Amino acid sequence: MVADPDVDGAGSAGLDGLARAYVRLALRLDRVVPGVLDAHLGDPADAARVAAEPAPRPDDLAREADRLRAALPTGGSRSAFLDAQLRACRVLAERAGGREFGFVDEVERSFGVRIARGEPDRYREAHRDLDVLLGGSGALPERLAAFRDGDRLAPEHLPTALGAAVRALRERTAVTVGLPPGEDVTLEVVDTAPWSGFSRWVGPRRSTITVNGGIAHRVTHLPLLVAHEAYPGHHTEHCRVAAARAAGGGRPEREVFLARTPQSLVAEGAAELGLEAVVGPGWGRWNAEVLAAAGVPTDLGRAALGEAVEEVMGRLAPVRQDAALMLHAERRPDAEVVAHLRRWLLVDEARARRMLEFLAHPRWRTHTTTYVEGARLLRPWLTGSGSDPVTARLAHVLDDPPTPEELRGGPATPAPRPGPRRAAWPPWLRRTVGGRGVLPGNR
Repeated sequence: MVADPDVDGAGSAGLDGLARAYVRLALRLDRVVPGVLDAHLGDPADAARVAAEPAPRPDDLAREADRLRAALPTGGSRSAFLDAQLRACRVLAERAGGREFGFVDEVERSFGVRIARGEPDRYREAHRDLDVLLGGSGALPERLAAFRDGDRLAPEHLPTALGAAVRALRERTAVTVGLPPGEDVTLEVVDTAPWSGFSRWVGPRRSTITVNGGIAHRVTHLPLLVAHEAYPGHHTEHCRVAAARAAGGGRPEREVFLARTPQSLVAEGAAELGLEAVVGPGWGRWNAEVLAAAGVPTDLGRAALGEAVEEVMGRLAPVRQDAALMLHAERRPDAEVVAHLRRWLLVDEARARRMLEFLAHPRWRTHTTTYVEGARLLRPWLTGSGSDPVTARLAHVLDDPPTPEELRGGPATPAPRPGPRRAAWPPWLRRTVGGRGVLPGNR
């Protein structure tokens, strides 16, 4: 690999030069680990130049990550961010070169967190709370399944419900966090996918939010999905960063969003907590009223219960990380992993098998940690003591994400940041499957 001119004589190149070199490293990594680059918000010409280079060698990329880390100045949040990202870049390069890591070590080096199995006593406590919430008689898994079946959104109402949730959460996010003018999302429904929703940056200030129409979405879960992927989640973060860059105030290192890095863990944690931040307690009733006003049949009487059930199920999120550990670290047989998922998440075999498929996928095998540990680290940071509202703290995370190490340091009191002014609402739904129009019957 040719030496990067921004790093030669790094002492005089400055932190911006090192950050630009990191961006090029990220673009090169995407050539040897396709799909690891979630988004590039920088100059397309930079990406084109990297694409025209000879194919990079993973060993060279690992050495480049080391070289950039060694050149970083000590102290400061930017150096901490770059150091954490470059450490993960080395893992990506080494794996691309054929090196194997123990699963727990890979997660720690990639995300900056050390993971372990959850506590069954906490899971039992969550089950007891669910038992009280759901009432009735019979096995708890059957009662939970019956409650969720009653919360299902009819397929023909999915487009309307998605649009209503997007509009309402967009308004909340614009007022509380801030959105730049000209931002927009396109909603797309696909027949099948290993996930319920996925955000893809298409720029400028545009994202496509793809929703898996092959699963029966629930009324209560819909705002969590939209908040995670769009407002105030991934799309909001991307377009705020893009707007700052366009205004000349962006940092070069924020031009790339890399999966399997600490940046990804913090972003997923923020997205998981997005609905809680911009709507807060009572979001179940709020969501039901939003959908009802759009003509979607909802049961307002069940809305608060749906929110309470989701809160308890959130406490069971570490079960999915347990399953990843069982599968990749402990080498347990699939049947045992499925049984663990079924026991503690109270799901049927088909649902547990779908979870297993996601956990076993080479691209996604470590990704569950970003949801579990990201939310666990970020919640006390967002809700810690101080005069700043939670939404101001969330805006700080979106614009200048702390590292996992910084989050472990305890709740912070970031200075309030004025958000970009609110934009007019654009058209909100273009519904396609595989590039063609679709009617409900096609799904």
